[in-house]
Amino acid sequence: MMERATFRSFQESTAQDWKVIAGEFQSFSKGLADRVLHHLSLLRGDFGGFPIDRLDHSLQTATRALRDGRDEAYVCCALLHDIGDTLGTFNHPDVAAAVLKPFVSEADHWMVQNHGIFQGYYFFHHLGMDRDMREQFAGHPHYDRTAEFCELYDSPAFDPKAETLPLSEFEPMVRRLFLSPVNSIYKKTAAMA
Repeated sequence: MMERATFRSFQESTAQDWKVIAGEFQSFSKGLADRVLHHLSLLRGDFGGFPIDRLDHSLQTATRALRDGRDEAYVCCALLHDIGDTLGTFNHPDVAAAVLKPFVSEADHWMVQNHGIFQGYYFFHHLGMDRDMREQFAGHPHYDRTAEFCELYDSPAFDPKAETLPLSEFEPMVRRLFLSPVNSIYKKTAAMA
């Protein structure tokens, strides 16, 4: 049986309790990449009316970014940009951005968090929405980066005949990305793992 903390509220907790919890955290955090990859695989077979399923769209987006010479973190963002579709039906970019935030640059995080509005440039007008909604961010330092992501990688990644590398091609990158956070209040605890 695993050791457990003994408190009933944080106010009662002791250094020994947190030593136990930190040890469990370190062990649990090592499985993050596996959990992310598993969750990404839930997009398999989910077409949502699109020409290809959401997993293939994610793989195609990442394939395009990889073939264009983007760095690993950017490619992982391309791969995981829609991972929030299953849990965040009405805010999928926020879910994906929250998962990635501890591990990517501020520029990559902003790009993922706002790609939904930027992608809307290509179709919002068909839904009676403002296709220029992204203009609220005009002048933002990451505006061009996000517009480019949508134009070059996300928007054209619905082609059933396009090159689509298998998930196994990206797994090592995802594992490296999720090894240690760069932007987290728990960075010190994770480094002890």
